[in-house]
Amino acid sequence: MHVSIVITVKNEARSIGKLLDSLLAQEKPIEIIIVDARSTDTTCEIVKEYGEKNPEIWLYVHEGTRGHGRNYGVEKARGEVIAFIDGGCNADSDWLKELRGAIVEGYDIVAGKTINVGRFTNITRVEVNHKGYDVTFPACNLAYKKNLFQKIGGFDTCFVTAEDVDLNFRAVDAGAKLAYNENAVVHRDTSRSLVGFLKQAFWYGYGRKQLTMKHGKLWASYSPKKTLQTHFSLWGILRLIFGSFGYIACSLKNR
Repeated sequence: MHVSIVITVKNEARSIGKLLDSLLAQEKPIEIIIVDARSTDTTCEIVKEYGEKNPEIWLYVHEGTRGHGRNYGVEKARGEVIAFIDGGCNADSDWLKELRGAIVEGYDIVAGKTINVGRFTNITRVEVNHKGYDVTFPACNLAYKKNLFQKIGGFDTCFVTAEDVDLNFRAVDAGAKLAYNENAVVHRDTSRSLVGFLKQAFWYGYGRKQLTMKHGKLWASYSPKKTLQTHFSLWGILRLIFGSFGYIACSLKNR
């Protein structure tokens, strides 16, 4: 089963080499599609150097949101399965083998285990459950059958964040079977600064409001108790506060 790995990047010169090394070690056959949103650092030069030695690496430049970039990457993909990972990540050596195995077993979507690395690591996702599935698995560690991805229209490019939650929500709505495989491991770098962390929390909240605007009230799908338990720390509380600011900002903008 041929798998196309799609990655959107912008100014990832610091981490792109480590990511590509981890992907080149994956079970074949694969192709690695990098969609660069016009980096101003040496990201493209590094990818080109890798591409000269590894013909399975393809570089495209396409400016836009992560949703735009991922959709463009899937358009270029030749694989039956699309595996998504992000620029600030690296994958364990069996990552793709584990994702591919679950697809072979009959699942349409497979989410792996994402381990945050860095300063802000003790906070977990605020889960949304829909039709018996957790649909908040992030697109930095996610595999889709290509025909399903195309059938539901790919990522909604209107989303600032939470475009992956929306995609999973619509896929489950369409009857897709989603599996979680904890052996498909990706390590993800967290924000390197407090300011970056708070900005991320703000836009996270903004995206959650976009979800409610598109799919109706989702609060019944949340577990307030679990949310508070997983955010019971200084960073967790700050994340909830700034996420609330983003949620309110989106509400005011779309009155």
